[in-house]
Amino acid sequence: MTLPKSTLVIVSILVLTLSAARAEPAKPNVLFIVSDDLNMHLACYGDKIVKTPNLDRLAARGVRFDRAYAQYPVCNPSRTSFLSGLHAETTHVMDQKTILRDSMPKVVYLPEHFHSNGYFTASIGKIQHLGHHDAHWDVEDGVRAGDSDDEGDTSAKPKRRRANPADRKKPGEPPYFVYRATENDDPANEDTAIAAKAVDVLQKHKDQPFFIAVGFHKPHVPHVAPKKYFDLYPLDKVELVNVPANDADDIPKVALNSKKNYQPDMPEKTKREIIASYLACVSYMDAQVGRVLDELDRLKLSDKTIVVFISDHGWHFGEHNWWAKASLFEESTHVPLIVAGPGINSGKTCARVVEYLDIYPTMSEFCGLPKPFQGEGKSFVPLLNNPEAQWNKVAYTCEHRGPTTGRTVRNERYRCTEWNDGKAGIELYDHDKDPMEYTNLAKQAGSKQALADMKALLHRDFADNQ
Repeated sequence: MTLPKSTLVIVSILVLTLSAARAEPAKPNVLFIVSDDLNMHLACYGDKIVKTPNLDRLAARGVRFDRAYAQYPVCNPSRTSFLSGLHAETTHVMDQKTILRDSMPKVVYLPEHFHSNGYFTASIGKIQHLGHHDAHWDVEDGVRAGDSDDEGDTSAKPKRRRANPADRKKPGEPPYFVYRATENDDPANEDTAIAAKAVDVLQKHKDQPFFIAVGFHKPHVPHVAPKKYFDLYPLDKVELVNVPANDADDIPKVALNSKKNYQPDMPEKTKREIIASYLACVSYMDAQVGRVLDELDRLKLSDKTIVVFISDHGWHFGEHNWWAKASLFEESTHVPLIVAGPGINSGKTCARVVEYLDIYPTMSEFCGLPKPFQGEGKSFVPLLNNPEAQWNKVAYTCEHRGPTTGRTVRNERYRCTEWNDGKAGIELYDHDKDPMEYTNLAKQAGSKQALADMKALLHRDFADNQ
């Protein structure tokens, strides 16, 4: 039987349409969630006290990276790095005020790359550092209640309310000891507003490919959160770090050089209060993450969206008698990274070393975008498919302190740190035997080969790490 020409035309159109659909699958969405000053104290990373059920369920349906590292232990340099895919030593952004676009006008930021490839882009809360609005976003909403940044950045001009005097450090109090339990509707609970805005943007743009970045402010100081989260952490349940009495003896002086972070004589009660209030803010932030993830599920977008959760750097709980951030020890450079979405292994952990500047090329490859215009990272898409895949990579972090610059490299076993190229001191730690980095092996005869190998990695070209 011979089919009419009209029927043949219809069949041909259907075949071509189906072929095109198979050849060009729908682009996955991206939900990029960033927490501020968050360390590794999450339940999904093994903390036995903190309550983070929403991040736990995200990790349960994705890959949790156990060795992810930030490029700089302070907000603006770190955020500039993961948004550009470049090392801080390349961008020369090593403070809170410098804007990369001033020195590299042709840089293509992560959201711009997605925008130029057909994505709707939105920034809600804190993604770039406060006041740094140099990347393209279709929607940009700072949603900020007005607490000041502890690094003293006066260049920022965010939306802000009049700060609550109760959220300011009092004379005589140690650094970072600013906390307050609030009612649920207190305007200081800014992450509540950020989650609500994120839900609104998801609802309005659910029918187009999107790159939505949601930046929560907690657990950044001041440690302000609803009282119910403080109630989760009675002081007698808070665990303190046991720092060896001679810990500082083998550490270069510059590594502990800080008037506010290094606090060897802090009272025990104060330590417990700082940690408990920090964890209260972590649980509060986790609840807001849950609101956004719930909406993603309600809109039936979870199977079409890659979700990436990170912090911008770590945070100390008194390790080496150091508090807060801005060190080159593990606690300040080691950061959470959870990736979940379509085609990604569920409930897996990855022990390979990755860096935050790897996020840019990874998102691009996963979503089928062209290779980024610039970048010094390496796509870890192979690890999303097989977290135990062969992987040859280390992580670099640096920090600039006046006339002194520290550089550190981390592989799966060791950390090696040099201050002013070793002239101001060097550190070597074996994480297989010393995960708290309490024994500096740099001057021990039995570690000469390990030190030489790590120094070679520290001084090699970044291009060799891709």
